[in-house]
Amino acid sequence: MIDPKKQYRTRYGREVRIYAVDGGGHKPIHGAIREGDGWFLTSWLYTGAGAIDCNSLIEMKPRIQREVWVNVYPAWLQSDVMYQSKKAADDGAAPDRIACVKVVIDCEEGEGL
Repeated sequence: MIDPKKQYRTRYGREVRIYAVDGGGHKPIHGAIREGDGWFLTSWLYTGAGAIDCNSLIEMKPRIQREVWVNVYPAWLQSDVMYQSKKAADDGAAPDRIACVKVVIDCEEGEGL
């Protein structure tokens, strides 16, 4: 069931606007798909399935964006500690650290975390 409070895109990544989820009939979900500079009206089954699969609705999950710092040590040592700032990484570093690397995480919620 499509929730009007959530954001969706098409299976091929096009931006979508949902106008109604209670339109009645065979395709009760009404909205539009962005194509180029314009919006094209369309409707979907109650499941979000489109007339063609590439227009089916896919929920867009919130994005997680983080910047962390990781101390790197020689190959025989490993580090799995992430720090919220370079200063914190510097303060937590062991004497044999060979680098301090900034890692930017940008993914959808639940994607590999």
